Amino acid sequence: MTAPKFSSIARTRAESRPMPATSVKRPVRLLLDTDDDHAVDRSAHQWADPARRRITVEPTPHTTSPAHLALDVLRAMGREGYFRPEAERMSTNPAWRAVTCWTLTTGIRDVIVLRAHRLSAERLRRLAVWVAQTGIRLTLLAHTPQRDGERSLLEHLTAAGLDPQVAARGTTCVLDAIGPAAGRRTGSPPHDHTYRLPPLPHSPVPVFREDCRRRLNPADFAHTDGQYRAGYAAARTWLARTQPPRPENTPTTSRRDERTPFSLQQTEALRLFLARLTVSSPSPQHTLARVRGAQAGFLSRSTLLDVPHDLTTRTGPGITTKPLTPQTVHTITTRLPNPLRAAAIAALLFTGTDTSLLSMTQTAGIEHAHSTLAIDRDSRINIGEPPGPRHMYAVPPRARPLLQTAVAFRRRTPRTYDHHGLFANCFGTTPRFEALIADVGLPIPALARHAGDDWHTATHAWHLHTPAPRTSDFPAPF
Repeated sequence: MTAPKFSSIARTRAESRPMPATSVKRPVRLLLDTDDDHAVDRSAHQWADPARRRITVEPTPHTTSPAHLALDVLRAMGREGYFRPEAERMSTNPAWRAVTCWTLTTGIRDVIVLRAHRLSAERLRRLAVWVAQTGIRLTLLAHTPQRDGERSLLEHLTAAGLDPQVAARGTTCVLDAIGPAAGRRTGSPPHDHTYRLPPLPHSPVPVFREDCRRRLNPADFAHTDGQYRAGYAAARTWLARTQPPRPENTPTTSRRDERTPFSLQQTEALRLFLARLTVSSPSPQHTLARVRGAQAGFLSRSTLLDVPHDLTTRTGPGITTKPLTPQTVHTITTRLPNPLRAAAIAALLFTGTDTSLLSMTQTAGIEHAHSTLAIDRDSRINIGEPPGPRHMYAVPPRARPLLQTAVAFRRRTPRTYDHHGLFANCFGTTPRFEALIADVGLPIPALARHAGDDWHTATHAWHLHTPAPRTSDFPAPF
């Protein structure tokens, strides 16, 4: 294990320091509802729309805890919180770190906080830090019928590091300052639906497509052949982009040297390609068809791709994964306000690997604009030995904001460096992890199967020093 670079250490320490709220006065718009009209509250709630990057926060009554206010902000963003107390209880600092990270990731720009005249000094300071770290436009809606209450509120805001600017006074002016209703659409995304494939033959590559044609009805074969052709085209495209062309006048080699295994870097790239090919696969049967097509595409480029014969009983992408559809992401983000927990559950769904391996993910293991997750298991277990190929996983586009938020949350945590675990303590003890899974309410196939290494890490490839077989742009029946 190598020591972290000083630049990354300095960056992480700088990010983890809370920004002082009183160094610069942050402007805040103040609306004074002197009549305490219910229409003002209703208008503020109708104005909110997280899809348009604006929310309305209603503080929990009869509480003064800053942590409760952070949870109220998360709830306004659509993150309802944990249903089971044993799952997790977020304290003040982690809750506000979660608020900051979710705000930056989702791009929230405008915020209205109701009942501002009842906010304590500590809550106002937290709001000032939130404004300083994210640059949101904050509007405080206060109900102060008396001048003394208004004067006291202005003093508290100034002491908290905010620069209050009274924008409206009275019901009519406040309603005009809030603006029209958003007219947002409520409810969760539609349920998922995919075409279900029947059991496919486990035939080798040369006869797989013909066996499928012979055993399946026309509709099932058409869907299976579509997955097969997608794998074939993806393999040929990937090889054309990553592997240098072999000269046509290559001399004939001896039988002992007629194939060359992939190097360490090529093996990692191959694992990432296979993960990207199958991460969106809705079932193991779809994965089998895609992988067989990829094997045919590799053979057409004089490359042998050897996958485990028990592919559909293994773990890994496309086998023990669940596609991250809009419905799935909506469920995760709604029920898990902690960015680390949300990203950990999403990672279980798109990697399909075991929790013991996933817990080895380092913060620096999220690469390439949060599109790749790399786990260096061999270096952490076999310290001092030459490094082996890392476990590579493709991050689906819908999961990248979750990983981005989790990385930002981890780096804002005090005394955290890039070589520390990203999902450290996320899976916790068995009762707590079971409560977390129950809160999510999603089936996680990786938890029900443990069969050694993931299939794409047990896959090997060789360059064949033989002429490539003649193939057309699309695979024909063998």
